[in-house]
Amino acid sequence: DVSPVVAGLIGATVLVVSVSVTVFVWTCCHQQAEKKHKTPPYKFIHMLKGISIYPETLSNKKKINRIRRDKNGAPKETGRGNLLVDAAESGLMGSDKASDGPNTAPHIDQLPIKVDYGDELSPDQSLTPGGSKTSSPSSPGDDVLLGELTFSVDYNFPKKALVVTIQEAHGLPVMDEHTQSSDPYIKMTILPDKRHRVKTRVLRKTLDPVFDETFTFYGIPYSQLQDLVLHFLVLSFDRFSRDDVIGEVMVPLAGVDPSTGKVQLTREILKRNIQKCISRGELQVSLSYQPVAQRMTVVVLKARHLPKMDITGLSDPYVKVNVYYGRKRIAKKKTHVKKCTLNPVFNESFIYDIPVDLLPDISIEFLVIDFDRTTKNEVVGRLILGAHSITAAGVEHWREVCESPRKAVAKWHSLSEY
Repeated sequence: DVSPVVAGLIGATVLVVSVSVTVFVWTCCHQQAEKKHKTPPYKFIHMLKGISIYPETLSNKKKINRIRRDKNGAPKETGRGNLLVDAAESGLMGSDKASDGPNTAPHIDQLPIKVDYGDELSPDQSLTPGGSKTSSPSSPGDDVLLGELTFSVDYNFPKKALVVTIQEAHGLPVMDEHTQSSDPYIKMTILPDKRHRVKTRVLRKTLDPVFDETFTFYGIPYSQLQDLVLHFLVLSFDRFSRDDVIGEVMVPLAGVDPSTGKVQLTREILKRNIQKCISRGELQVSLSYQPVAQRMTVVVLKARHLPKMDITGLSDPYVKVNVYYGRKRIAKKKTHVKKCTLNPVFNESFIYDIPVDLLPDISIEFLVIDFDRTTKNEVVGRLILGAHSITAAGVEHWREVCESPRKAVAKWHSLSEY
């Protein structure tokens, strides 16, 4: 015989377990259904000289092959017949993944820069390790000819796919004074959605690069082509500093009709217009400088109106703060990740010891980044204050900080495209 109390406990336990299993099964089925109905519209295949090196079935694990080159720099195939792409030259791992090398920049390791931080949980390894490359705030002068870009546009009606082939560029300016050459590569984005960004490999020491790389984007109806714009950003890779932005090409597809076959186009590369970049949200930061202690306090306060980066319509942002002396990074740190929000509040401060005489050459870069556990983190937007500020608001903010010692100056800034 079982007492009523024991029987009641057994019955309650069975009921709780049954409900839990039912809820778990329903949640799994609901998530599977959402994944089926919310697939990204822009799946793509990357072809390099006719060989697929980035198929749409690529898993989240990065599959980077390497290219072997002979002494003349010409690529050659391995015995297995696979095309191998050098990670540092291809740029497929992103500009933040380049390997470090001996730094040829002025030696300032003895620079008395110290950093004090509160408790901090790093979401992942550094996005831009020391000696790596990011987009440069500088750009070629107005009097420099930036060259031309040749590419083709085609449409595959059976597969509903837009096919863009980046063929070559001619007459690029010299970005490396030591070699009197450049290391160009191209980033391409489909506007206005910016659902997908792709890039070519880096070609070394040339002003007339031949890329011959094809990107096939699936899930784009032909009726929507007239609303899309192809944005090509031409850059020069720099192993020891930030990549130099050479220029950009904007091509509205409203004037292109690939229905009868491949359309080949040549466009002049123009200087990048930062003011026309679509806003990526806003970031509020506070800076104050103590001349006696020679200490700069940087406070990342909050952000608002960030773009939607996840399939849920939200984002998991955090802010990475890089401090540069000239064009050499001397300090870096990150805030905590704020989950599932487009208006995060950080309120995290970082303190740097910076001598007064170095202030004119100091730049502080804020990168708002969307954290992702399964794929590569994506930069949402960027803000630069200091010597390399690219906006009038950034220049004014830095001027107020330098002219108002011991006063915390907080301002909102629009984030620019990275």
